[in-house]
Amino acid sequence: MTSPSYIEDTERLTDEELAARVRKGDSTASSELIKRFSPFVRSAAKHYFGASLENDDIVQEGMIALLLAAYSYSDKKNASFKTYSAVCISNRLNTVVKAQNAAKHIPLNTYVPIDEVELASGSTPESIYIDAEHTDELISEINKELSALEKKVLSHFLAGSSHRETASALSISEKAVANALQRVRAKLRAAGEKPDAN
Repeated sequence: MTSPSYIEDTERLTDEELAARVRKGDSTASSELIKRFSPFVRSAAKHYFGASLENDDIVQEGMIALLLAAYSYSDKKNASFKTYSAVCISNRLNTVVKAQNAAKHIPLNTYVPIDEVELASGSTPESIYIDAEHTDELISEINKELSALEKKVLSHFLAGSSHRETASALSISEKAVANALQRVRAKLRAAGEKPDAN
């Protein structure tokens, strides 16, 4: 069981430090990252509500993009994690909605509002966009790798459900939930550690 003092320490970490812990498989850091960025993800997702996906599905795609951003982020990218993840999330949401949208002429929000993020010194829109494109490839690969159960468990995790709540909803044991999340983290880590990820 995670101690309250460890949780408090996690809350004091910078975004970049949190992302580094997420890459090491720290579940407390993953939970804190989701909690910290959830308002931003939901705000970004609102730009796409009313498209061909359910609103909850759009938010979930944004949360998955956030986790993938943590696994593919490097402090060598000359951009803060906030900036990098914002572009990854926006790029992913735009890609998903475009793919699901039958009507080609429905306008989509394809930019990250400049007042929501600050570009770090030395970063360029082009370099961040390339990183975001890579994150889309990672997400596509993970979606292929995750089993149906792993996707369901991840969905509950991203929604903030506890192991017990997830187990009850899926009619499986809490141990099965923990094992599924462990496999998901391993797959995310493997994708993030590929040579092109950094």
